[in-house]
Amino acid sequence: MKIMKVSDAKEYPTTGHYDMRCLRLQGADTSNCQDFTLGVSHFLPAGKTDFLKAGVELIYFVLEGELTLVTEEGTCKLQKYDSVHFNIGEKKAMINETNMPASMLVIAGMPK
Repeated sequence: MKIMKVSDAKEYPTTGHYDMRCLRLQGADTSNCQDFTLGVSHFLPAGKTDFLKAGVELIYFVLEGELTLVTEEGTCKLQKYDSVHFNIGEKKAMINETNMPASMLVIAGMPK
């Protein structure tokens, strides 16, 4: 068992992320979870990610606020408690188009 207090969570490095902060909650260097990691991402207004391919399987779960999901199929507004699953290789971007912060949980599979 590994308890992670959010006050102890450390920011993890990301590329292609702007005006946001990503904190690792479980997995990788924080616990011995072997199949996935759990993080939380906080987006400031206008915070966003680049439009990139998912390198691992991902699940996003919106905790607060609203985020715009951009995919090759179009855009979609995700609100509190909405979630989305991405297969490896699917392209996506997230943008906070509101004037309020937004937060989401991120479950990411481990690279194989």
